Amino acid sequence: MVSMATGLLACTASKQSIVSKNHPPNKVIAHRGAFKNTGFPENSIASLQAAIKLGCGGSEFDIHMTSDEVLVINHDDKFLGLPIETSIYTQLLQKTLPNGEKIPTLENYIKTGMSQHYTKLIAEIKTSVISKERSLQLTQKVVDLVKKLKAEDWVTYISFDYDVCKKIKQLDPGAPVQYLNGDASAEKLKADGLDADYHYSVFEKDKNWIANAKKTGIIVNAWTVNDPEIMDEFLAQGIDLITTNEPELLLKKLKK
Repeated sequence: MVSMATGLLACTASKQSIVSKNHPPNKVIAHRGAFKNTGFPENSIASLQAAIKLGCGGSEFDIHMTSDEVLVINHDDKFLGLPIETSIYTQLLQKTLPNGEKIPTLENYIKTGMSQHYTKLIAEIKTSVISKERSLQLTQKVVDLVKKLKAEDWVTYISFDYDVCKKIKQLDPGAPVQYLNGDASAEKLKADGLDADYHYSVFEKDKNWIANAKKTGIIVNAWTVNDPEIMDEFLAQGIDLITTNEPELLLKKLKK
């Protein structure tokens, strides 16, 4: 991910930045879109659009695959009570989000993101509750769709499964990929061409982790940071990205 601007750029037509395959244009990653302070459902098209309107550097979302191999966006492995991996897509369409949306497909979600050229799409490939094989199948389908839509410049991949992260790099060696689980050293990540997106507690326990990662040359993202004091601490350490349910707050901090 290239060096990034720390200032908040207003979300207006005059904004000059365009998406880069390397990394977001500012440090703010809206976790599941901008949902908490907007009232929109998390992982909805509306929460993505809200993150874009705010001027977030990225908007994070979660990808699952239905039993008939439709790629959909939702955090949990159940959508409003329906198990995603053992349901067909039309069954999921029987449920409706509070704002009237149906469960977004990955294709529609990416196309919405591609309608602008600032906010990156931070795509979490969820671990299958059925099998490792299915996780890798999902990975293949996600990368194939991103390539089909020519969306590579918009997408950064994240996953808790190290094998999924390595699979993405095999399929698209130039893709930015961040590992989530917090158990790999900066040196190991560097060797495998990966970056770190770790729970903030990892960096709280080891105050030198971020500085060491910067020396190693990997990008560091922290999830999910909602406490303003922890935001300040990580910003002072020069962290690259912060994933948060409070993107408005973090944007204000970067504006100072």
